Amino acid sequence: MLAVGFPLLRPVLGNPAPPSLGARGPSSPVSGSLSSSRRSAEPSAPSPGQNCLSMLCPFGLQVKIMTEKELLAVACEQFLGKNVQDIKNVVLQTLEGHLRSILGTLTVEQIYQDRDQFAKLVREVAAPDVGRMGIEILSFTIKDVYDKVNYLSSLGKTQTAVVQRDADIGVAEAERDAGIREAECKKEMLDVKFMADTKVADSRRAFEMQKAAFSQEINMKSAEAQLAYELQGAKEQQKIRQEEIEIEVVQRRRQIDVEEKEIVRTDKELIATVRLPAEAEAHRMQEIAEGEKVKQVLIAHAEGEKIRKIGEAEALVIKAIGKAEAEKMKLKAEAYQQYGEAAKMALVLDALPHIAAKVSAPLSKVDEIVILSGENNKMTSDVNRLLAEIPASVHALTGVDLSKIPLIQKATGVQA
Repeated sequence: MLAVGFPLLRPVLGNPAPPSLGARGPSSPVSGSLSSSRRSAEPSAPSPGQNCLSMLCPFGLQVKIMTEKELLAVACEQFLGKNVQDIKNVVLQTLEGHLRSILGTLTVEQIYQDRDQFAKLVREVAAPDVGRMGIEILSFTIKDVYDKVNYLSSLGKTQTAVVQRDADIGVAEAERDAGIREAECKKEMLDVKFMADTKVADSRRAFEMQKAAFSQEINMKSAEAQLAYELQGAKEQQKIRQEEIEIEVVQRRRQIDVEEKEIVRTDKELIATVRLPAEAEAHRMQEIAEGEKVKQVLIAHAEGEKIRKIGEAEALVIKAIGKAEAEKMKLKAEAYQQYGEAAKMALVLDALPHIAAKVSAPLSKVDEIVILSGENNKMTSDVNRLLAEIPASVHALTGVDLSKIPLIQKATGVQA
């Protein structure tokens, strides 16, 4: 569509003098005028690109008649006597022809991503042709590039899918690294926390290590089975889709004898709408499966390492406690051996409150005790007699002679 037109060439009747256009200019019995002012055109026509895809490329065009004498004479020779629409059609057809030829050498991506270079190629190729007609191209700009089958929007969707896939992979890798770092931090924390502890007893350590090994093996086998199941499912889906694609291709081939051009278009449509998305989806599923497999293996390894470290730390604790108890008993034995009877006496005195507590425990449930005595002083004598018998009982049970202790001698009235 042309926005504005060239003015009509107005012939002059009679026998006017022929126009003078210089030594090389033509002579004509008809005089007229061509405007050298700027004119605009905005055509849009579908043109096939290198991908055999019909593209729509609206462009803006501004031209004018050249003012140089030689080129002006050429313009008069070409357009004198033609109306505005004829001149527009000539310029438009010339530009559209070059536009189609250049589109055939470029891919859709090159046309869409570098419109300035595309417009520059059109100007460089078309300028000599229109210049030989006495017309100068002032400007040529591509306003838009689009198609009727949403090919360009599909390119954007593909790129979006690639970016999303990379983002998912990045998240999985970040989570994996975070898990590794967390396990390392926990390991360092446990090392510091249990540095003062020692190993657990050998039997428990062997049990925990064997249990950890079994757990690790079970987790690894479970993870491998799950990954194998998912991978096999993805492979089966891919095979099914491949079979469907092959069936569709066979069905399309049967139409070659009837309509060759239609099968070419259909094959291109199949590639753009089915095969490429299927391959992209298969690749995405494979990447996700690989990432999940690595994640599960690392988690299982970290758990096994954690259990092993905990077992070693508990072994160190138990061993340290046993060693400390042995050292304590050894020191007590040495002390008893050094102090002899005095040490034994100290042990007996330490144990007497506990013995008395056990002996008097049944009496704690008695509300009151009534002692009956026939004589006035018999109860007092019974108590004294009971106290006097305690050292002999202790000596018989423990071998310790309490009668040698001054306080007991004073209480019982026994002389050393």
